[in-house]
Parts: sequence; C-alpha cells; structure tokens
Amino acid sequence: MQSANSKIRIIFFISLMALINCMTAMAAPSDIDIAVPDDLDTVLENATPKKYKFSGYIKNETAYRYNEPRSFTKIRNIGLLNFQYIFNSHVKFYTSAWAYYDVVYDLFDYRTIAARDVRDANNPLNFVVQLPEDKDQKREEVREMYFDVYLNNLDMRIGKQYVIWGVIEGIRVVDEINPMDFRELIIPDLLDYRIPLWTFKADYYHKKTAYEFLWIPDLKFNKPAPAGSEWELFQVLPNTTKPESFNLKNSEVGFKITREMLNATFSLSYFYTWDDYPTTFRVINSAQIRANSQDSLAIFPTYMRMQMFGGTMTKEISGNILKAEFAYVKDKYFALVNKFENGYLADDGDVKKDSIRAALGYDFSFWGADISPSVNQTYILNYESAILDNKISTGFNLFIRKPIQKYSAVFTLLAIYLVNYQEQYIKPRVTLNLTDHVQITLGADLFYGKRTSFGRKVDPSTPSGLSDPIQSAQFLGNFRDNKRVDVEFKYNF
Repeated sequence: MQSANSKIRIIFFISLMALINCMTAMAAPSDIDIAVPDDLDTVLENATPKKYKFSGYIKNETAYRYNEPRSFTKIRNIGLLNFQYIFNSHVKFYTSAWAYYDVVYDLFDYRTIAARDVRDANNPLNFVVQLPEDKDQKREEVREMYFDVYLNNLDMRIGKQYVIWGVIEGIRVVDEINPMDFRELIIPDLLDYRIPLWTFKADYYHKKTAYEFLWIPDLKFNKPAPAGSEWELFQVLPNTTKPESFNLKNSEVGFKITREMLNATFSLSYFYTWDDYPTTFRVINSAQIRANSQDSLAIFPTYMRMQMFGGTMTKEISGNILKAEFAYVKDKYFALVNKFENGYLADDGDVKKDSIRAALGYDFSFWGADISPSVNQTYILNYESAILDNKISTGFNLFIRKPIQKYSAVFTLLAIYLVNYQEQYIKPRVTLNLTDHVQITLGADLFYGKRTSFGRKVDPSTPSGLSDPIQSAQFLGNFRDNKRVDVEFKYNF
C-alpha cells in the first residue's frame, strides 16, 4: 500500500501527464499552397522563434571586511545556466541551475573570516570557544524547473518556482510565499535569497479580473546562515518539530483575486501557510527545579500554522506609481522577554497574537533617477508588555537607480532604516557595462546599530563574573562590524 507521502507526490506530478495530452492533441495545420521565397532559410530564422534557448552568466564576487579583524570574506565563483524549450504555443519548459565555489576558505583562516571571536567577545568564553565552523563554500542547486501551460483564459505553471505577490520591492507584507535563505543575511539580490518551492499555480482570466490559485506541497522554511559564520543570527535546533513535506494535510494553499478598477489595480489574497520561523516553546518542570536538576527546562521548537489575509494596490499618478500593501496575520506566535522567578524562567516563551502589516510606496523620477521611497509598519493586536517585539514596529526603505549614460554605468542605492531598533543598512552600487556581455560592479555593505542582548554577559565587576543585561532583539545592528567593500565581475551569455 502506498504511503500518503507517495500519493501526494503522484497527485502533484500527475498534472504533467496533461502536458503530453496537450502536445499530442494539438491538430496539425492544414496544407496551404504558398510561394516559397529564395531566401527561405533567412526568413525562417528571423520569423520563427527557436524552440530552445540557453542563457546565463559566469561571475566572481569578492568581498573585503575593513573592520578588525580585516579579511577577505568572500571570493566566490558562480555559474548559472538557464534553459528554455518551447514545445508549441501552449506548452513551454524552463529550468535554471547554479553552482558556486568560494575559495576564500582555502586561502584564509576560518576564524578570521568569521570574526565571531571579536563580535561575541562579551559573551561567556565557553560560548565563543565552542562556536562551530560551518562554511557556505560550495553549492549545486536546481533553482527553477517548471512547465508553463497556456489555454484559453487559463495559465498554469507546474514545478519548482518563485511566486511573488508583493508590489513594493524589498518589503515582505503579503509576499510571504517563498521562505528566505539568510546565508548572507539580506545582501543578495531578491531572487537569490528566496527559496524556490515545488508549486502548482493556476491563473484564470475573466474580463478585467484575474483569479490565482496556489497549491504548495513542498515545505521549506527560512534557512539560517552557516553556524559560526559572520552572518549567523539564528539557528534551527536539532530537535525542531517540522511538518512532513508532500503531505496533503500539511500543504500550503493560497488564493488571489486581481482586478482593475478606478484607474488602479487592486488585489485581495488569502494564504494558509506555516510560519517560516519555528516557535520555541519551553516547559519548566517545577519538581525538577526543586531537585536542582539540569533537566528542569525543556525546549520544543515547533513550526506553527498561521493565516494571512492580504491586499495590494498600484495606481499611476501623473506618470508616477503609488503602491500599497496590507495584511492581517492570524495566529502568529511572538517571543516573550525572559522573565525570572527565583532564578528560573517563568513562562513558556511565546504567545499567540494576531497582527496587522501595512506598507506604502511611491515610485517617481527626479533628475534622471528612478526613486522609490516606502514606509512599512507592523501592529500587534491585544499587545502584552512581556512581548519582545514592539507593539508598533516601523521601517523606512529607499531605493535609487540613476543611469550614467556617458560612462555606460548605473548607480543604485538601497537604504533600510528600522526605527524601533535604530539600525540601518546601506548598500551603494555602481555597475559599469564594459560590453553587451561584460559588467563590473563596485559596492559596499554598511551596517549600523546595536547588537542583540540576551542571556548573560561577561562582567568582571560581579561576583559571578556574569551579568543579566537589558534584553533587546536586534537585527541589522548585530552585523555592524561586518562592513565591507566588494567587487563583482560578470559575463552574461
């Protein structure tokens, strides 16, 4: 008897059989008497699209951290290949794969590259000494692999893919379909830090309205940076409870309706999903506490279900674009501040709350530059003072793109400011187009802010040599010593 897991895989991929029927069911065109030109080969080459197409790039990414301990932190060589095959006007196949190898670990000492000894100098010594030394040195991966099927008023995409519902670039309000890969925090390009999922996507079009349906049996979650690396912020614990992938009851499902009206484009969406961060429940055994047992605290990291009701709007105003996103998030768990009673933690670590997310952006041009500022907020309903996050969290984003035609160059700037945490990330870039195929990019990644403060810190002034600092959860500020400059050489083909 087949397992439920196997059945779901069969259900997911059986739709591929329909592609064969589509290809074989297309009637052959009837014979037509036409005049054949003398230069038929040239005419066909220019008028008939190729059934297949290869493209991609080869590039080197090199980064140098200029804060102590100074070091090259990346010398990564990357190759990406795209392949497209057109069966006919109704069916197309596309796949994309990449591989990379980082030689920096072959040339420099790992602990110098990671610099965690310096970054975590105030943590207890045994914590620093026991840091792991995982590397993001090599990877081979199929990024995308899907079939597109085009029928009357219905498009289907079946396979490994990205799905983007957001309208404001760089902000995740309703755009929670694909989890994130934090191997370099938020530095990579948008698609490079998204994790593709095996998905069935169908879009049905009726007049000015589009209806989209998603079924995602492939469950993946946010992927942390390698343990001990310079970008490590969180880790998924070994005993974390994960839902089984390709299991029907664990599947993620989404619906979206998009309609043009009032000279604008509106969408409403619903996504039944899993939180991409595990909820770290903890249980305290009072009997074990009384017995002074080390087993008095048990931690149960678990991925939990949540629901998202969302909406977006885009509207042209005098050649500029106004964008907005809104989401009501139901049943998300928020971490609680560590509260001690008689020296022991006094709660289970997390509480379930609903929250509201919203963002507003405006795209306009000024002095030949494309400028896109945006603001976003998260509001936690029925807030409790013990919640680690702020009741209202606010962030500002700014993206600028300025072509410099005289030098065949493009300047870009991304700036992120998290108001509550008073931390920033600034990413300037200049790309020089030497030829149609060769590019050189010079840039920097700059982080500002405070570090996270949890647990106990080294403090020689206390009898125990440790202190319990004010607790705060930071994000960008943890990497303030990782400021770096970088250069990228890229050949497109």
